[in-house]
Amino acid sequence: MEKCIFMTNEEKLKLITRNLEETLTEEELKSLLESGKPLRHYIGFEISGKVHLGTGLATLLKVKDLHDAGAETVIWLADWHGWINNKLDGTLETSQKMARQYFEEAMKAAYLCIGGDPETLVFKQGSELYSDRPEFWAMVVKVSKATTISRMMRSTTIMGRQAGDSSDAATLLYPAMQAADIFTLEANIAHAGTDQRNVHVVARDAAKAVGEQKPVAIHHHLLQGLLKPDLNDAEDKEAQKLALKMSKSKPDSAVFIHDTTEEIKRKVNNAFCPEGEVEFNPILDWSKHLVFFEEGSSLTIKRAEKWGGDLTFNSYSELEDAYSKKELHPQDLKAAVAEWLIEKLEPARKYFEDPKRKAALEEIERLTSKPS
Repeated sequence: MEKCIFMTNEEKLKLITRNLEETLTEEELKSLLESGKPLRHYIGFEISGKVHLGTGLATLLKVKDLHDAGAETVIWLADWHGWINNKLDGTLETSQKMARQYFEEAMKAAYLCIGGDPETLVFKQGSELYSDRPEFWAMVVKVSKATTISRMMRSTTIMGRQAGDSSDAATLLYPAMQAADIFTLEANIAHAGTDQRNVHVVARDAAKAVGEQKPVAIHHHLLQGLLKPDLNDAEDKEAQKLALKMSKSKPDSAVFIHDTTEEIKRKVNNAFCPEGEVEFNPILDWSKHLVFFEEGSSLTIKRAEKWGGDLTFNSYSELEDAYSKKELHPQDLKAAVAEWLIEKLEPARKYFEDPKRKAALEEIERLTSKPS
């Protein structure tokens, strides 16, 4: 937090918005900074499985930016949402337990990987707030009354579903509860990946009707999954994003923060990485949004002299340009990114050597493993 003392509002604005896909709206964020009101950030996570790079690195890089800009950053452990979405074993009790025993610990480990201090992270759990704040349920009703059923149904895409998918009626509570979380926590900056945009718009549009401040919404990039994307059934841009993103339910599409060095090498080595292709290429996508997130970053490609010797790229644009011209082979890029990840994730692997944390990891693996 000390860093923010010496920052101007313009510097805070630049830090908060860097590398984002969207800010709703930048003018509102600028006004919020100029108002001098405390910045109250919120990002919620359904308790649904192991923490991968999209959750543990891409998200927390932005959380760290917000913390450095002086915001109170709240990581919301959405155990009820996991229950509604039938995650883990489908019970609230398991979702509640794994929220603290596994998910919170995994996020602390990931924060260590990006140079953050886990003690500065604030974790709040849904079931704890809902029992302490009975007015939350009145807010759920208020949001629901301010939103049409059809719009609420469209917003269920935040659960990883396509609009119109057949599911139980409880799914309609999910977007209303998420919007109510934002209001009950009095957050003025709602943060998520681009897949959560719909519910943030619901919250922003309902704010006046429920008597709450309209939150600024910021959306970071969704990392592409490592597997070749199937875009045949992706009818629109939103469906395409869901098809491209990494998924906890497809373990080989993702690197998890506590993966072994062997697992990281295997997954990255087998990744979809078409030569010369820069749009649908997860290894380039990870390079852009992880390796080169910070200005001044570099990536060195180790190559034998007969293949041109080592290459060092000092910006993502340099890397993309060389790759698009086929001056860099996919396997050489994969090897460099795998080594970068192995080094970056070392603190998380060490963190989960602790017996209690290791037991929690084994439990989440048991809960998410598919029966043979």
